Amino acid sequence: MLEIVAFVLGVINVALVVRRSIWNYPFALAMVALYARIFYDAKLYSDALLQFFFFAVNLYGWWAWSRVAASEGTIVVERLGVRSRVAWAAGTAIAIVIWASLVQRYTDAALPWWDATAAIVSVAAQIMQSRRLIESWMLWIGVDMLSIGLYAVKGLWLTMVLYLVFLVLAVWGLIDWRRVQRHQDAA
Repeated sequence: MLEIVAFVLGVINVALVVRRSIWNYPFALAMVALYARIFYDAKLYSDALLQFFFFAVNLYGWWAWSRVAASEGTIVVERLGVRSRVAWAAGTAIAIVIWASLVQRYTDAALPWWDATAAIVSVAAQIMQSRRLIESWMLWIGVDMLSIGLYAVKGLWLTMVLYLVFLVLAVWGLIDWRRVQRHQDAA
C-alpha cells in the first residue's frame, strides 16, 4: 500500500515539475518520505539515504522557485556552460566511485554500485533541477533508465513502473524546457 501511495505522489510530482509548477514540491516531500522506508526495507540503502537528501533539497527548491516566480513572474529555465558541465560530470563520477566503494565495503547493500550510481546521479539532477537547469532532465533520463532495471531486479514492480512513467515525463520535461528556453532566448 505504501508503494502505491508513493507511486501516485511521484507521478503528480514529476508532472508538475514538467509544467514548471511550484506545487510539485508538497507532492515531492510526501513521496520521498514514503520512499525512504520502502528503499530501506529493500536494502537499497543509497536510495533510502537519498530520500533524506531529496527532502532537504526539495525544501530548498521550493524556496528558490518561489523567489524566482516572485521576481520574474514565471519559472525561468537556465543552462550550464561547457566548463560547468565538465565539472559536474567529473564531480559526479568521483562521488559515485567514493560512495559505491563505501556502501560496498560497510553495508550488506544489494547491488551497491548500481544503486549508488542511480543515487549520486539523482543528487546531481535534483540540485540542477532546483536551480532550474535544463541539463537536469538529461540526468533524470539516465537515472530513470538505470532505476527501471534496478527496481525490476529487486522486485519493486510498481516502483519500476513509476520510473517508466518518470522516463516518459523526463523526456517530456526536456522537450518542454528546451521549448521554453528557446522562447526565453528569443525574447
